[in-house]
Amino acid sequence: MDTALFKKSPSGKLVRAAGGYWAFVPGPLPPKIEWDDALVSVMSRADIALGTLSGLGETLPNPHLLIYPFIRREAVLSSRIEGTRSSLSDLLLFEATQIEKRGDVREVQNYVRAMEYGLKRLNELPLSLRFVRELHNVLMEGVRGQHAAPDGFRQSQNWIGSPGATLNNATFVPPPVPEMQECLSQLEKFLHAETKLPPLIEAALVHYQFEAIHPFLDGNGRIGRLLVTLLLCQRRILSRPLLYLSAFFEQHRQEYYDLLLEVSSTGAWREWIEFFLSAVTDQSADAVSRSRRLQELQHSYVQLAREKRLAPTAVQLVELVVMKPVLSARTAQEYLKITPPGARKAIRALVEAGILTEITGRKRDRAYAANEVLEALDGEITAG
Repeated sequence: MDTALFKKSPSGKLVRAAGGYWAFVPGPLPPKIEWDDALVSVMSRADIALGTLSGLGETLPNPHLLIYPFIRREAVLSSRIEGTRSSLSDLLLFEATQIEKRGDVREVQNYVRAMEYGLKRLNELPLSLRFVRELHNVLMEGVRGQHAAPDGFRQSQNWIGSPGATLNNATFVPPPVPEMQECLSQLEKFLHAETKLPPLIEAALVHYQFEAIHPFLDGNGRIGRLLVTLLLCQRRILSRPLLYLSAFFEQHRQEYYDLLLEVSSTGAWREWIEFFLSAVTDQSADAVSRSRRLQELQHSYVQLAREKRLAPTAVQLVELVVMKPVLSARTAQEYLKITPPGARKAIRALVEAGILTEITGRKRDRAYAANEVLEALDGEITAG
């Protein structure tokens, strides 16, 4: 690690570990933030955009229509930042049929499981170190890295750098274990403290701090991004879990990494916070646009089904198609609570109507995709 970059950092300090290498220890939150008209303006735009999205979540007759696919889109994009290649359709196909088109799809599914676990767990336990450990256990269950310090924080040093990097030439070395434990304790105190900081600023600070501490040997980035949505839900700034920032972070990946590093090296909190708030503004507008498109598709599908005088079960299946745009006959059967032949008949009606397309080419264990819905979730959307 280039110690010259961190020697004068106002965000933390360099320490020499027992092994002779240097590491960076972030200072406790919160830092001093210089508020001016420009930052207030960026904050205001983010608040308005998030408020619009949160209001939409309150008015949805069935919020799971959007929550279910949005969580899965986030899982794909957050995992992609860490190098996985599975797509949204790969994940949905796996969930519907257990067909693995890519070997890393289980890692993506674990992100979904971790988010759903965390949202449910918030009803019983506030964000805390225990909460984070539980989240990490779900994220890593049954996939690569699961044996790296199971059931707890790391007990050895890790580092961030290009492939083949060592502790001595890494880009960044997080706190050694004793200092890491103290940093985690301070982070937990910040999470539980009453603060006058806006929750969006809190989320930006917590995300950086978690990344700087890097308390696990694997999965830090994904846990750090999960914490953003969970914190905003806990603070009741987000009425439904509809905001996810990984699409923005993935699109601006190098800037994302550079700004996190610059907070550590130069104390560039202002630049990081503005980037984070821009992500909130952008992704709130994007989520609203995708939500409206999905609702339009659902309405048009229902209208089409009625015009074609499809059976009531086929009309009912339209809502499931929007929520789960890749499905099997078993999925339809469980949702509609009907017999297997009845489920197949309902699916066949939507195929004939042009809403679903068979995508496996199999005679058994078939899967069907609503391609327009997948495009609305995964394609380019003009926010408006």
